[in-house]
Amino acid sequence: LQAGKILDVPLIVTEHYPEKLGRIVKDLDISHAKGVFPKTLFSMMIPDVQRRIEELYGREGPETVVLFGLESHICLEQTAMDLLSQGYTVHVAADCSVSRTQEDRKLALQRLQQYGCFVTTSENIIFKLMRDKQHPAFDKVRHLVRDPSIDTELAKL
Repeated sequence: LQAGKILDVPLIVTEHYPEKLGRIVKDLDISHAKGVFPKTLFSMMIPDVQRRIEELYGREGPETVVLFGLESHICLEQTAMDLLSQGYTVHVAADCSVSRTQEDRKLALQRLQQYGCFVTTSENIIFKLMRDKQHPAFDKVRHLVRDPSIDTELAKL
């Protein structure tokens, strides 16, 4: 999230059934989000999100989408399937995606690869976005990934 904010990557957030399951935790800075939408559909590709994408990018939409979040085996997977069916290239940040059990998460990430998603780490995605050390935000972003974080084993498939 911090790197996306620095790199000015548009963020669209959905909250699944927030009146019963709660809102996004305050520890996550989503102040730069281009929209926060409640949903009950497991996929985040609800009409409000589709409209917001069209407002931001026009009818064609972006070529590539980065996904991360909760319930990899449900919401993330169904969102990825919808995006792939609409022709998007989908990257999944494995180290930023969880499920209630590691087994569900691991199997979901394997299925996402089989569907055609690029399952990788947030660091890999960040450096793909910058492409060059000469990127104006390189020094700011470099500090986010310079010190290794505690190994949560979330990047392991």
